[in-house]
Amino acid sequence: MQDDLKEKYSLNKFSLSKVPYLEMKFNDHTVFLSDRTYQERKEKLLEAMKQKGVDLVFIYADREHGSNFEYLTGFIPRFEEALLAIDANGMAALFLGNENLKMAKYSRLQSELVHVPYFSLPNQPMENEKSFKDIIGDAINFTEKNIGVVGWKVFTGQYEDNQQLFDVPYFIIEALKALAQENSAQVFNAGNMFIGENGGIRTVNNADEIRYYEFGSSLASDCVLETINHIEIGKTETELASYLSRFGQPHNVTTICATGERFTNAVIYPRNKAVKLGDKFSITTGYKGGLTSRSGYVVREADELPNEVQDYLERVAIPYYSAVVAWLETIRIGMTGGELYQVIETVLPKDQYHWHLNPGHYVSDEEWLSSPIYSGSNTVLKSGMLFQVDIIPSVPNYGGASAETGIALADEELRKEIETHYPELWERFSRRRNYMEQVLNIKLHPEVLPLSDTVGYFRPFLLNKEKALLFRQGDQGDQGDGSPGNSQSNEAAI
Repeated sequence: MQDDLKEKYSLNKFSLSKVPYLEMKFNDHTVFLSDRTYQERKEKLLEAMKQKGVDLVFIYADREHGSNFEYLTGFIPRFEEALLAIDANGMAALFLGNENLKMAKYSRLQSELVHVPYFSLPNQPMENEKSFKDIIGDAINFTEKNIGVVGWKVFTGQYEDNQQLFDVPYFIIEALKALAQENSAQVFNAGNMFIGENGGIRTVNNADEIRYYEFGSSLASDCVLETINHIEIGKTETELASYLSRFGQPHNVTTICATGERFTNAVIYPRNKAVKLGDKFSITTGYKGGLTSRSGYVVREADELPNEVQDYLERVAIPYYSAVVAWLETIRIGMTGGELYQVIETVLPKDQYHWHLNPGHYVSDEEWLSSPIYSGSNTVLKSGMLFQVDIIPSVPNYGGASAETGIALADEELRKEIETHYPELWERFSRRRNYMEQVLNIKLHPEVLPLSDTVGYFRPFLLNKEKALLFRQGDQGDQGDGSPGNSQSNEAAI
């Protein structure tokens, strides 16, 4: 199998070619989830609690770490902290600070409101008559309950009791543990119920949720494509970064728009730095549903690259892109995360290209939810899962290569539901699949639905708006001069 993969995705089957890209059509119709979806989410949580013997869960939220909370309520507490408590019968309580009390009546989950001044901003009124512990204890019955605490991550290390590691502020955990001790209860990390790579309730999505997340994923893609189309010598990072935000939608990652060396003076945001010929360039933006990332060099042709990286295309960009194509053509329902990992290890060996993280992960409200794609993973990929291809080669002395985007997996039943209830979304999926198969020559399994227009489209020379890397299937690899970097053309209709 390994030899077959190496042959199928051998580097001589890739070239820098004339490749059209899909016309940008910014979708400004923001999407809202249905009441039915929120009810389904609640039912999924209650079923998971039943299966795991959990009597009560506390779900923490702040601006950075609010997605598990938002999954049920529809909102995050912005600049305050918050807790949501739900018992095994579905009774819920919202613990909110001063400036989020008004949100209780808008919550998509019917809940009792409990005011917690401790969750408010510094020096705001805290004229409450109870301690934090007593506010929680008076609102919730802790007696002999198994109590799960949900922050924003799961721990999978080998040297700790992962159920006793908590990514929630200490004053909250201290109070919960004290109440548990007083009431013969126990407290543990229950993040796995939400985002665990094997069975987390947020890892599988319905048609409504796929529609919701496609909006953000496609928006990120359009923003990045518009930005790279505006890259010119002399423009600044800040000028270009202005294209990476749209419609006032919240980002789920730190925006990257960096030319030349990154992180000078420890700055991680776009700078007033002008683009120069031959610069390395990185660009990323993300919204709910995933991010889009691209990196390459600010050149038109290879001879404009710095002398020391004249072979960038053959050394980095084409090997990387071959792995992306292999990932996209391989991923399917029913395979394991470990099998997909091994495909990437075969096509782009880690010891040669020095990638270190998971070569793909779940996406949701967060850019990185969790990942079943690692060596030895037995997690089976299922219909309704959303993934991002995320392979990061690191070849010494060369700039990076990136074509990070996302896909959904949908079985025949789910595809039919999308086609029936969301025909405009289905048309976008169909148009993208046709483009990838007819223009980019990337053959997808029927269940793979591209979440944006730039899935599989990689332009490593950023000043050349006509050329992108192209894969030639089968015997096509032997047509003409197929050596890496030689210009071919694909004028297939979009």
